[in-house]
Amino acid sequence: MQLYEVRQQLNARPLADVAAAVTAELDRLNPAVPEGDVAITVGSRGIRNLPTIIHACGQWLKQRGASPFIVPAMGSHNGATAVGQREMIESLGVTEAAMEMPIRASMEVVRLADVSSGSVYMDRYCYEAEGVLVVNRIKLHTCFSGPVQSGLTKMMVVGMGKIRSAETFHSTPTPQMKDMLLEMGQCVIDSGKILAGLAILEDGNDDTAELHAVAAKQILSREPELLQRHREYFPTLPVDQLNVLVVDSIGKTYSGTGMDTNVIGRRGVQGLEDVTRPQIRVIAALELSAASRGNAIGVGLADFITQSLRDAIDEQKTMLNVLTTGEMSRGKIPATMPDDESLIDTIRGRFGEQGWMFIPNTLCLDRLYVTEDLCEPLRRHPRCSVASEPVECRFADGRLQLFS
Repeated sequence: MQLYEVRQQLNARPLADVAAAVTAELDRLNPAVPEGDVAITVGSRGIRNLPTIIHACGQWLKQRGASPFIVPAMGSHNGATAVGQREMIESLGVTEAAMEMPIRASMEVVRLADVSSGSVYMDRYCYEAEGVLVVNRIKLHTCFSGPVQSGLTKMMVVGMGKIRSAETFHSTPTPQMKDMLLEMGQCVIDSGKILAGLAILEDGNDDTAELHAVAAKQILSREPELLQRHREYFPTLPVDQLNVLVVDSIGKTYSGTGMDTNVIGRRGVQGLEDVTRPQIRVIAALELSAASRGNAIGVGLADFITQSLRDAIDEQKTMLNVLTTGEMSRGKIPATMPDDESLIDTIRGRFGEQGWMFIPNTLCLDRLYVTEDLCEPLRRHPRCSVASEPVECRFADGRLQLFS
């Protein structure tokens, strides 16, 4: 199969000095920093420059007399164990040595309040601290739509609440999740434990574009504005319809569902319509990112996977994450082929050789490969440039070499 490389010009605005931007934003907000322990939240996503951002937050707090420490805040992820969640943030480069701060990991929580779907909890270390600096990326959510989606509020509710609050939140019917997130978020704000938030906006190339320090009482009201700013950066596929999409790598580091549902157009949520675009007939996933540590939630959004991806799945971690969200179809195992080459040959034989696109993952969409029939419309696309000569779809030991 011959493919043409496509370069997609995305909205790029990388910050020149991320650490300096963190300091400047916290200086601008200038929250009253208490003496004593202050927690800094770290989730399970592969956020660009995350170690730099967390280290800069810690240094800023130290300069104001606080004793900062790091709390893994990721709901039920990585097996819902303290050890697993600590290992997860360490795999992202957030280690005690590099951050010059201790990590305090626990699944113990304190109940804050009750809502209609259950109770709201907070990590015990966060609750016992003098304050919490909530750090997270603002992003579209993969399950629901609303004025507040994935960001500071979700970090407070699901991340800091560990598996207990995650279960409360995901027990809510999907259409009401946007309202429950705000209700639970207000409970956390009312605890008085939140010092401030630091919101991260990434550009279309996954670089840190903006940082916004937000006062605790303004988090719920500021997030809709920040989410709208995120929409200006959010990368999408430059087509409305595809026959076949091949995703080289999936995993939690790219999206909460392994593949971003807003990119692939499939939510995998019972009773909720899929995203209107793009419409994709067949989706294939080739590997699970090592940084996902076996959590393959979202694998059920694919139609085909490889044996190597299937072998990389930690069924217990994946089941626990899927069970917490309640969307069991996202954990189903698709048709499995021996390797990348046999998978692609199988799909070609059944679905033809036109309308194919290959992407590295759903987070990085600046470099794509397409079949010849898609070249002409993409040459007319304002964001795209298409190579004049094709390349062969090459394999080594059955593994696709496009993005290696």
